[in-house]
Amino acid sequence: MALIARNVDTGAIVADKVAVAATHAERAVGLLSRTGLEPGEALWIVPSRGVHTWGMRFAIDIVALDDRGIVIDHVVALKPWRIRLPRRGTAGVLELPSGTLSASGTALGHRIEFETAGTGDRRHVR
Repeated sequence: MALIARNVDTGAIVADKVAVAATHAERAVGLLSRTGLEPGEALWIVPSRGVHTWGMRFAIDIVALDDRGIVIDHVVALKPWRIRLPRRGTAGVLELPSGTLSASGTALGHRIEFETAGTGDRRHVR
């Protein structure tokens, strides 16, 4: 099931091909098997409070969201072999191609809403 991530505050589509890593195995692998993310791709890791890029081969933008979808932390172009420690209140982390945050105008305090691709069915982060 692919999701669309939309910035409610700017109206921008942050990603239109969001995969979900919800099981322990999916969260453990994350993007490690990838050589990059195409524009529009993302990985929603839930639950997750912090992430690392150990073993990754490319930089990513990350967004930490609380249970209401509010951006409570973000990092632009987190390079390989780095870690972003958990932030209090984080429900999940959205990993995006480097440059996505700037392109979408996403900032702290904005709300990200997920909807099922093709249905318009909107969901809050949980």
